[in-house]
Amino acid sequence: MTALARPTNGRMIGGVCAALARRFGISATTMRVIFVLSCLLPGPQFVLYIALWFLLPSEKHADKDHTAW
Repeated sequence: MTALARPTNGRMIGGVCAALARRFGISATTMRVIFVLSCLLPGPQFVLYIALWFLLPSEKHADKDHTAW
């Protein structure tokens, strides 16, 4: 597994799905489909996405800080 950081390339909105896909070793498209399907279920999916958008460092900042979750 790689460090959890939002990539600078390959992101659609905030890069959260791309970061999670890279972390778990699946394609970004698969992670995006899983996210969209999870939005059909009740729960705070959008709030979680926005929170991760702000909490996860971008790749260019993660390299400087050496932060790895």
